[in-house]
Formats: sequence, structure tokens, C-alpha cells
Amino acid sequence: MRTSAPLRKLPALVLAAALAAGAACATHASAADAAQSDTSWQSWKANADVTNIASLQRGARDFVGYCLGCHSLQFERWSRLGHDLRIPEPLLVEDLIPPGEKPTGYIISPMIPADAEKWFGKAPPDLSLIARARGTNYLYRYLKTFYVDSDRATGANNLAFPQTAMPDIVSPLQGLQVPVYQTIQRRGPGGKMTQEEVFEHFKLIAPGRMTPQQYDQFVHDVVNFLDYVGDPERAMRRAMGIWVVLFLLAFTSVAWLLKREFWKDVK
Repeated sequence: MRTSAPLRKLPALVLAAALAAGAACATHASAADAAQSDTSWQSWKANADVTNIASLQRGARDFVGYCLGCHSLQFERWSRLGHDLRIPEPLLVEDLIPPGEKPTGYIISPMIPADAEKWFGKAPPDLSLIARARGTNYLYRYLKTFYVDSDRATGANNLAFPQTAMPDIVSPLQGLQVPVYQTIQRRGPGGKMTQEEVFEHFKLIAPGRMTPQQYDQFVHDVVNFLDYVGDPERAMRRAMGIWVVLFLLAFTSVAWLLKREFWKDVK
């Protein structure tokens, strides 16, 4: 991911789609607030919905602005993204596709792998199938559990992926936070009591540009977009599946009536 500011926004398109999906966004925000109040970060849910076009559009915009500098989507073409997310080609070229790239090309990061290995110790992974490989809940928790760690070269660590090589590039949005632990006692082998540090909550030490609710929506949109990229046909397949089942039910009824007509004189 890169630290540069996001590319120009898609104001007209996102605004129109957001009006259509306002109720869905409000529902998700309520669910996100409930998840944040849970002290167990491992129970946080992404609640991804690849049928929410407005969320996918925002996620594509934010991925290009914050992630494409390091991470590729080598199995997704710009033209396919524009078609599925209902982004007109002129807007796609103007606001999303990097200069010099064509709509028919794949979504490839400009970062040179050799340079990435020098800077981060390893090349950033391609994210085309990350949602299918690790799950949307993991991605959601990963992007929400960065915290300040002065012992790390990047100055940050992560609860979902300890010792991660990725810097906390979302800190300008989320702010800087530190984990707060509580000490509990557990009975160990032989009945001996031991003390253990258990995560309780995050403490914000420097606010970001977004409120917690806005940042949660940002993370939800990015994760939702990566979920779509992992299986672009899913929404269409589910929609078509309903009609296939209805056809099979109708065909079964007709076949049964036809069979009854053919066999009515057979004793």
C-alpha cells in the first residue's frame, strides 16, 4: 500500500449510488458500532456484501488511492472492474486508471519487487485472492488492529498479524492507537496460579482525519471490494441461481403432468 493521498474521487457516481444504498450503509454502521464495543477483536465481523455497488465503488476508489502503490490485482482487468461496478469508461480512465495504463490491462502495482524487498523485507503480496484465502473477517480485523509499537522498524504492529512488515499507512485516517491490556490470573499445571495479559480495548492517542464510524465504513468498503475481486461472478451467479431453481421447479411440474398423461391408460 502507498502513503500518497487518494486519487481524485468519483463524486457524481458515488453520490448517486450512495443515495440508493443509504439504508444498507446505515445498517452496516449500526452493526459496526456493536462490533467495536466488543472487547474481543477476534469477534469483529466484516459483513461483506458484494451486491452493494455503492460500497464496491468506494472500495475501488480507496484501493487505488491507498493500496495500489504496493499491491496488485493481477487477475482483474480495469475494464471488468468498470463493467461490474457500473463505472463509465471515461470516469474509469480519468479517476482510477493510472496514466499510461489501458482499460484492457490488468490492475498491476507500479512498485518494483526488488525495491519492495529492500524496503519491507519482502515484496507485498498480490491481493486478487486474499479475501478467499484469508477470509473477509481477517482482512477487516487486520485493517482495524494496527497499533503503535516503538520496537518495530515501521513503528507499528498488528494484533491480527503480529510482526507484520506492512507499515500503518491508514494511521492518517484512523489515528494512532495503543492496546490496553488487563492482567488476569489463570490456574496453570499443578494448580499454580499464573498471570496473563489479555487485550481489553484500544486507546486512541492521536486522532485521524476520520471518525471511528467513518473509518469503519472505509475498511468495510475496501474489504468488500477485495471480496468482489476474489470472485467477480458471485453476485451474478447468485442472481441467476434463483431463476435456475424456479425453472427447475416449473419444469418438474410440467414433466410430472406429462408423465401422468402418458401413463394414465397403463394398468
